[in-house]
This record gives sequence, C-alpha cells and structure tokens, in this order.
Amino acid sequence: MRNSNRRNMELSSSEKKLILVQCDPNGVALITINRPGSLNSLTRSMMVDVAQAFKRLDGDDSVRVIILTGSGRAFCSGVDLTAAEDVFKGDVKDIESDTVAQMERCRKPIIGAIGGFAVTAGFEIALACDILIASKGAKFIDTHARFGIFPSWGLSQKLSRIIGPNKAHEVSLTATPLTAEVAEKLGLVNHVVEEDEVLRKAREIAGLILKNNQGMVLRYKSVINDGLKLDLGRALSLEKERAHEYYNGMTKEQFRMMQEFIAGRSSKKQSKL
Repeated sequence: MRNSNRRNMELSSSEKKLILVQCDPNGVALITINRPGSLNSLTRSMMVDVAQAFKRLDGDDSVRVIILTGSGRAFCSGVDLTAAEDVFKGDVKDIESDTVAQMERCRKPIIGAIGGFAVTAGFEIALACDILIASKGAKFIDTHARFGIFPSWGLSQKLSRIIGPNKAHEVSLTATPLTAEVAEKLGLVNHVVEEDEVLRKAREIAGLILKNNQGMVLRYKSVINDGLKLDLGRALSLEKERAHEYYNGMTKEQFRMMQEFIAGRSSKKQSKL
C-alpha cells in the first residue's frame, strides 16, 4: 500500500464511524475504537474491521509502528452482549477476519494505549499488544467466568504467563479488576501515566522504536514472540538459527556499513563525556 502519509485509510462504511485509522508521515499508524457511547463494546463487524485494519497496516511499508486505543472512558469494554449469539455462535473462525489472530500475525510493533476499562475481549486485545501504556484510572477486568463466556482470544493462556498462575487465577476466577498500578508491578503494563498523557507516551515510545534499524525491529519482535511459544532450550536454538540466517545473508558491504555506523555512534558518545 502506498501514499499512506497524511491520510486516513479507505475504510468500509461501518468502519468510518466505529473504527478510525490514521497514519502520520513518520510511519506511526493510530487505530481508534470509536464507539464511546457503549464504552467501545465490539460488534462482529467491528471485530472484522479491526482485523482488516491490522492486516492492511502490516502490508503497508510506510507504516512502522501501530498504536491501538479507544475513544472516551474505555479502551474496550468487550463484546456487545446484545449481539452475543451472533458473535459467539457465528464466531470469527476465518483467520483473515479474527482480530487477535491478525494482531498476532502483524510484524509491526503494536503499542496499546489503554485509557479506562479493558474488559474481557478488550483485555484479550490488550494482551495481543507488544507494549502497554495505561492511564492511572485504567482497569483490566476478565468477566468470562461471571457471564459464562468461554475465552477464545488467549486470555486463559497469556495472562498466567505474564503475571503468574496464582494471580491470573484470582483475576479470572473472581472477575475483580486489576488496576493499572498493580498491572505495572506485575509486568503486564509498561508505563502508567495521567489520563491525558496516554497517547503522548505511546507516541514517545513509538518514536524511540523508529530511531532503530527497522529491519531488525521486525526480526527482533518475531524471534521474541516465536520463542515465547517454545521451551527455553528450543527458543535459544531458534535465536541461534535466525542469527546465523541473518548474518549469512549479509554482504561485505552491509558488514562495512554496520561497522561504520557503530564506530560513528561510539565516537559521538565519547565526545559527550
């Protein structure tokens, strides 16, 4: 996809109202769940729209980092339960239209800007992000057990791997809120900031990512995420395999450029001492 700078992406009629996608000239895309009147609860069409937005942005070479947020008082309050049967029985089994599946397939770093509530499906979408920035009033709530909904976007497996099984059991089996401050202490949230600072902080983190070698950013995200699916021994072997593949594919000119870049950075650091 070309010519993405300073423009909104072309979206379906429903997406224009409920899912907003904006790309800036620096390579940062912002996806906003825009249904504040219902705390950004998701209909099936909204789920598909978000999935397709991630797929398109992943294929857009001008986009390097994606920020996902919600408008109003919530990040996402989960599935719109007035259409529960349509969502759960129909389910989105097609991976091309599955929100979390497309987020997990996305090569670009995803920063979740969490203001307010991230509830159930919203919690699962937050867990599909690579980095989380939360407002001081943000809360993560898993209501699957409360409402008799079976998790299908990874919450039952991911949360315990991040915050530990005992705390995950408490969060999911009691359906009690996990505050942003506690989530930060447990390693789920990267930064907790004032409510009006969430997007600014997310953009700040995106800017730091943009300063790095973008090819390596993509490779690094991939090896981290793929390694998390394996035991440590196999994950270490995976890292070694991909490192050898990467270096074997480099030309003498690329090695020379790498050395010159590192030497240039080192000389700049020395001049500041």
